[in-house]
Amino acid sequence: IIEPHLHQYHHLGDGSTITDNLVYNPQLKPYESDGRSSGTPDDRWAFTNKSTMSNYSSIAALAAAGRALRRYHQVLADECLETAMNAWVEEHRQPPTENRRGFMFGTGAEMEAALQLFISTHNSQYADRLQELLWPTLERASQWSIKAAVRAVPFMDAAFKEKLRPYVVKHKAANDDLIKQNPFGVPITTGGWAGNGTIIGWGVTNYLLHQAFPEIIGPEYAHRALDYIYGCHPSSNISFVSGVGVNSKKVAYGGNRADLTFIAGGVVPGILVLKPDFPENKEDWPFLWGENEYVIDICAEYIFLANAVAALREQQD
Repeated sequence: IIEPHLHQYHHLGDGSTITDNLVYNPQLKPYESDGRSSGTPDDRWAFTNKSTMSNYSSIAALAAAGRALRRYHQVLADECLETAMNAWVEEHRQPPTENRRGFMFGTGAEMEAALQLFISTHNSQYADRLQELLWPTLERASQWSIKAAVRAVPFMDAAFKEKLRPYVVKHKAANDDLIKQNPFGVPITTGGWAGNGTIIGWGVTNYLLHQAFPEIIGPEYAHRALDYIYGCHPSSNISFVSGVGVNSKKVAYGGNRADLTFIAGGVVPGILVLKPDFPENKEDWPFLWGENEYVIDICAEYIFLANAVAALREQQD
């Protein structure tokens, strides 16, 4: 934290300061300024709290990024993977922080970290930890962990796939039960945040399960998810992907803030179910984040789902 006597720094609520709002210039001494730059190396500082779930999520992202960068930036790829492995060791030395979002989120993040590290390193310690966490969570609530399980299938032995099979059968039954809950046949959530992220993730999971277990999971579930996002949902026929579809989301909250405009390709959370049964998505008011905020990870997973459904259609043709 920078010394508070420098009045030009931006102040936090507790009186501490984080930046002088000037570009860092290594040719200047600390706290020295030429009016346009300064010698204070504060440009890329990040202030955050400690979160076990966030740390494991970061480990997973770094391990995956190392693979993605391998052909283009070897040094950075190595740095990503080394950082992920070191952070894994460090996180296991620490007591877990309180997880206010529930057991499944924290465990799911660690499973994802173990999976990505195993794919990147082929080190059995990560596969062992993944399985140690995976099978109990599949028993408790398979919807939270079956995606990690099926993504591991190509990297595990045949016994792993056979052990997973009964959980896939159970998942198929749950999929078919959804059509009894709503005419769209997708998992519409009823919490305080709209559920497009859940539906897109469900579609991706079913695509992966179809690839691994085509005799159990058909392609229709991935289609259902994308159909829902594109307009086959309650309240309206609007596409929740801005700029995609004849009638798409034009009032959203993103990098454009909330000035009644949109960013092409952005995906919003969508329909919020107001209890007991009123579906809402405001098209004249962008400030309801739970309905109209562009969400980066939803956008990324939507791109995967859209390409997955396109591949399925090519296979059918």
